[in-house]
Amino acid sequence: MKAVGGKRSVVGSEQTGRRRPTVDRRLPTARDCRRVVIEQLGPEIDGGRFPIKRSVGEQVDVRASIFADGHDVLAAVLQHRHVSRQAWTETPMHIIDEGLDRWASSFACQEIGWYEFRVVAWVDRFVTWRRDLEKKEGAGQDVSLDLIEGSTLPVDDRSRATESAVRRVWVDRRRAAFGAWYEMFPRSAGPDAARSGTFAEAAAELPRIADMGFDVLYLPPIHPIGTRFRKGRNNAIAAAKGDPGSPWAIGSAAGGHIDVEPGLGTLDDFDAFRAEAERLGLEIALDLAWQASPDHPWVTSHPEWFRHRADGSIKYAENPPKKYQDIYPFDFDGDARQALWLALLDVTLFWIERGVRIFRVDNPHTKPFGFWEWFIEEIHRDFPDVIFLSEAFTRPPVMRYLAKAGFTQSYTYFTWRNTKSELLDYFGELTATKAAEYFRANLFANTPDILHAYLQRGGRPAFEARLLLAAALGANYGIYSGFELCEGKAVRDGSEEYADSEKYQFRKRRWGAPSSIAELITRVNAIRHEHAALQTDRALAFHPTDNDQIIAFTKTSVDGRDCVMTVVNLDPVHMQHGHVEVPVDAESYRVRDLLDDTDYTWHRGWNYVRFDPGVRQGHLLWLPTPHN
Repeated sequence: MKAVGGKRSVVGSEQTGRRRPTVDRRLPTARDCRRVVIEQLGPEIDGGRFPIKRSVGEQVDVRASIFADGHDVLAAVLQHRHVSRQAWTETPMHIIDEGLDRWASSFACQEIGWYEFRVVAWVDRFVTWRRDLEKKEGAGQDVSLDLIEGSTLPVDDRSRATESAVRRVWVDRRRAAFGAWYEMFPRSAGPDAARSGTFAEAAAELPRIADMGFDVLYLPPIHPIGTRFRKGRNNAIAAAKGDPGSPWAIGSAAGGHIDVEPGLGTLDDFDAFRAEAERLGLEIALDLAWQASPDHPWVTSHPEWFRHRADGSIKYAENPPKKYQDIYPFDFDGDARQALWLALLDVTLFWIERGVRIFRVDNPHTKPFGFWEWFIEEIHRDFPDVIFLSEAFTRPPVMRYLAKAGFTQSYTYFTWRNTKSELLDYFGELTATKAAEYFRANLFANTPDILHAYLQRGGRPAFEARLLLAAALGANYGIYSGFELCEGKAVRDGSEEYADSEKYQFRKRRWGAPSSIAELITRVNAIRHEHAALQTDRALAFHPTDNDQIIAFTKTSVDGRDCVMTVVNLDPVHMQHGHVEVPVDAESYRVRDLLDDTDYTWHRGWNYVRFDPGVRQGHLLWLPTPHN
């Protein structure tokens, strides 16, 4: 019987004589006939939901488990391409763990933008035939039929190959992976403490910063500052006459996010400042702070872009018990969100078109993740060289998700990791877990918001120790101006806020003061530029010491030719000494301290070090390798 009207027919079985219903069956397809399985493809983030990250010149090491039924020989290739190309480039894969069926290959990222990769694997019938033929010949068996069968086999038959899912890589320019940042308030650069410095006056500071070897000069918001509810010195609720207010209270009658604070000058003055910085080898980074003062033009022209209270008034920012009456947050998920998002995109494009390619983003964790994913993708569509630094001192999952959503770099908990065990645990998390595939750390030793107790109490040796740690542990690190003068006075005991914070007033400094460690900073930055080992975060290894106040670690360049060992005394007050186990396989060898070009003869295993605060706080040692 045939099925009629969707009903089942009943047929008999010749073997059993039993009657069973039949239904329309899906016939096996070519996909069903594929014998090879590809599993555990990596690196990947959340099953491919987010891309991994690389910078130009870096390599992607691909791993996968590849196996099939039976004992046939398998073949596999890694296919990769920049998305601007149609054709795939192939590199053979090879087995690295036969017991676990693990295969590997790699490719280098040579261009900015999106790359794709996948694995293709198949049963190699020809190689399988040749292997079996050799076994039969070795056993003295007749192989005449085997030779005939082999003559009909195609050599590279991929008709039933298995293709993995495609995975993505976002590739940034080199500055994303390596750079030293310096943060300054240009308004403090003028000669008169009673008024704002101008961009022209701030330009006079650029040679000093460039001479210290910094790569990126980050400016807090440079826009007009509101007057209503302006904060006074030391974050006083009421501003006194002449107090400049917080640059993060953006907007006044002089304009908003695409305008310049009149005290600094004009847009043309900013352009001249940026051009001079670039002439000296400094790249300008601007602050993106998506908020407004009560005087921002958008408050009256687009009140729907802000959150409102029950009485209809706009809701100012709060972090109970703290209140920020000088700041109105935007309503990112309100009914007018599309127009708001597009306006913020236009603001960023405005500064990009004026030559800015690096942005530090203020408090991104207080805005929707979906906004950032959309926003960064839209910017990168036309300007893939733009770098975004996330200033999100918040919970680890939130910080990591922002990195997944597209942020190029992120601030970290480095400021609060001061003991040896804290540093080992934290940097193990950053460099030895999957986070290393997408989370790029930028180790700021201090910020205008953060003056850790270690710096408050430790004096110059504490600043030296934190400089060496930040600059050697992180390929990206930064300091806020005043760090080189070892400024460590807090507004009160138990606070991490600076006394006389530059966020609320102009600051005049004596850059040639005896307390300055500018010479050390200059030397450290020069070493970073000279040694490839310090330009990556992918080869960090900690080494044993017999004193918990002494930390030791190495970084090695990708080609293995450059290795730098950093040894630091974490105690800024007392002399510390002990032994360090050095990973050099030689009975006797020479090491050079790159800080002062002193050579030492060391021996296999453990070697002695001594540190006296005020004399020496650490070593940056160039170690011999089999290649140098």
